[in-house]
Amino acid sequence: MTSPSLPLLSLSGVAFDGRSSRHHQATLDVAGERATLHIEGGTETRWPLRQLRIDPPIPGVRRVLKFPDGARFETPDDAGVTALEARLGRNRALSGVRRLEARWWTALGALGLTLALSVAFVVFGIPMLARGAASATPRSVLVAFDRETVEFLDQGHYLGPSHLSGAKQAQLQAGFRQVTKWAGGSYPYRLLLRDGAPNGAPFEIGANAFALPNGTVVMTDQLVALSRSDRELLGVLAHESGHVTHRHALTGVYQGLGLTLLTVAVTGDLISAGTFAAAVPASLLQRGYSRDAETQADEVSGRFLMGAYGSTKPLRDILGRLETEDKNADENSVKAEHRVEDLLQTHPGTLDRIRHLREIENAQKPG
Repeated sequence: MTSPSLPLLSLSGVAFDGRSSRHHQATLDVAGERATLHIEGGTETRWPLRQLRIDPPIPGVRRVLKFPDGARFETPDDAGVTALEARLGRNRALSGVRRLEARWWTALGALGLTLALSVAFVVFGIPMLARGAASATPRSVLVAFDRETVEFLDQGHYLGPSHLSGAKQAQLQAGFRQVTKWAGGSYPYRLLLRDGAPNGAPFEIGANAFALPNGTVVMTDQLVALSRSDRELLGVLAHESGHVTHRHALTGVYQGLGLTLLTVAVTGDLISAGTFAAAVPASLLQRGYSRDAETQADEVSGRFLMGAYGSTKPLRDILGRLETEDKNADENSVKAEHRVEDLLQTHPGTLDRIRHLREIENAQKPG
């Protein structure tokens, strides 16, 4: 039994001989396993159908069929060429793409989906990668981060030598050892006491304290002067120890790096991340911490204060004083414009943090 012959397919268009840019009106007839190209008023050429090459479709562009001798045939009859592709089993993988491209609403939906995924990656993906990269960063890199940051701040005259008395410094160092012994984490903790407003400073750090990734904590004379008890300062130091043990500073640095972080995560080249040390000062002093990071560090300090003194009041009090000082600052002054982001006053707001610390205390009180 023989197969029934396939119907004749006739396409109208123009032909190019492959040797010049001149074109001729032509017709391509397909019957059985042969294709015949009829040039109007000229020649007729036959080819085995399997030797034809059909270019993938492009919306709004004439379909192109190519012949072994370099000639080509172009036709606006998209439906006819699509039927020929179906007969030959050509360009099947691109047929679905073509249908999508032909529908503007589908393309618009795809664009919207792409934008949504991009936003989701920025909002959720980069922070997740940042936390993973921070956890995986070896201690040798953390050492570089701390060293480079301290050198940047000291050599750039952002910080100056402390003017606190030797006795006061020794008292604070002893309190810091108490905090770090409680915090654990096997970090090489050290407390650096510095003047936060030295003469000639590019901007004023002022009353502040901040932690570096490998356990270095910087506290300024101005913050010590603002405090009314060592308990308040120990509450601040416990807060900073929370940033160290949870690697918040490093997470913030990586999150600020954005797509660079993605490259690090994909290549796994965390050792060379020591070159990122230059990004640490800007991230710590300008970006501050996220809402979750500040809340987590406050909870660490709350646990320390409740265990040591039975109250979170010391940290609440100094936070309130910092809030008052900030409100009294002249926002229009040059000093204010160049002031470092206060790491004790980032998101969430100070009043929310004080409220949360009070909730921690109430939850741990008996009865």
